[in-house]
Amino acid sequence: MPGSSRALGLLAGVALDAVFADPRRGHPVAAFGRAASALERRMYADSRRRGIAYTALLVGAAAATGVAAERLARTPSARTALTAVATWAVLGGTSLGREGNAMATALEADDIDAARARLPHLCARDPAGLKAADLARATVESVAENTSDAVVAPLVWGAVAGVPGLLAYRAVNTLDAMVGYRNDRYGNFGWASARLDDLANWAPARLTAVLTVACAPLAGGGPRDAYATMRRDGAAHPSPNAGRCEAAFAGALGVRLGGVNVYGGRTEHRPELGDGAPPETEDIRRAVRLSRAVGLAAAAVCAAAALTRWRRR
Repeated sequence: MPGSSRALGLLAGVALDAVFADPRRGHPVAAFGRAASALERRMYADSRRRGIAYTALLVGAAAATGVAAERLARTPSARTALTAVATWAVLGGTSLGREGNAMATALEADDIDAARARLPHLCARDPAGLKAADLARATVESVAENTSDAVVAPLVWGAVAGVPGLLAYRAVNTLDAMVGYRNDRYGNFGWASARLDDLANWAPARLTAVLTVACAPLAGGGPRDAYATMRRDGAAHPSPNAGRCEAAFAGALGVRLGGVNVYGGRTEHRPELGDGAPPETEDIRRAVRLSRAVGLAAAAVCAAAALTRWRRR
C-alpha cells in the first residue's frame, strides 16, 4: 500500500536523522545550494520576473527529481527506503538540537567568543557585540523557528506529496535562506523565493505551534500559558509564520522573546513575545528538549496523516 510505504518511510527517515544527523560531507542540500548559486550567477537581475523564473526552475527541478525517483521505486520496500532516505536528507532536527546545546555549553563556560562563532550556524543575525543574554535569546528564537522549517514542514510536505514534496519543500526553504532577503540585491530577485517559502510554511508553522502547546509540560511549562501566548502574540511578529512558533515557545518556556536584532548592519526592532524574563542559558536546553518533543509528535501526526489519506483514496 503506497500510504504505508510513505508513513513507514517518514518514520524511518526521522530515525535516520536521530542517529546520523546531517552528513558533514556530500550533503545533497549543499549540492543543491551550489547549483542554485551557479544558476543565480547566470540569471541574476534586479527583477521580480527573473526571480520568479529562477525559483520556478529550481523548485520544479527538485520536484521533478522526486517524481522520477518515485516512479523508479516500484516495490513497497523500495518506496519505503526511498522516502526514508529523502526524509533523512531534508530533515535538520538533530543538527538543530546539537547546535543549540553547543551554544549552551559555550555560554555555560563563559566562552563568549565561541558562542558568537556558533551563532551563524543557527541564524543570520550579526553576532558581533552580542552579550550572553542576547545570544541565549537568539538561540531560543532560532530553535523555535527552525523546529518548523527544518523538522515539521518537511514532514508535512512528505505526508502530503511524498518524495516530490520533501525535495520541493527543501528547495523552497534553501532558496529563501539564500536569496529571500529584503535588501538592495535581493529585494526583487528574491521576492518569489521568500513569498513561496511563506506559503509553504503557513500550515506547518501553525501545526508546530499547536504541537508546542501540547508538548509544553515536557519543557516544564503549561499548555494554557503556551496557547494564550501563541494566540495573543503570534501575529505581532513580522513573519507570518515564525511568530506563531516563537510565541508558542515563549509561552511554553515562560520566557520573553523579541527585541533588537541586527542583520548585516540592518537593525530590526521585533515585538516582544511572552511575559517572562529574557531566556537564560538553561532555557536553551529546555528549548532543545521541547523542539525534539515537537519533532517526534509531528512525525507521528504526519505518518498517521499519510496512512489515512491513502486509505481514503
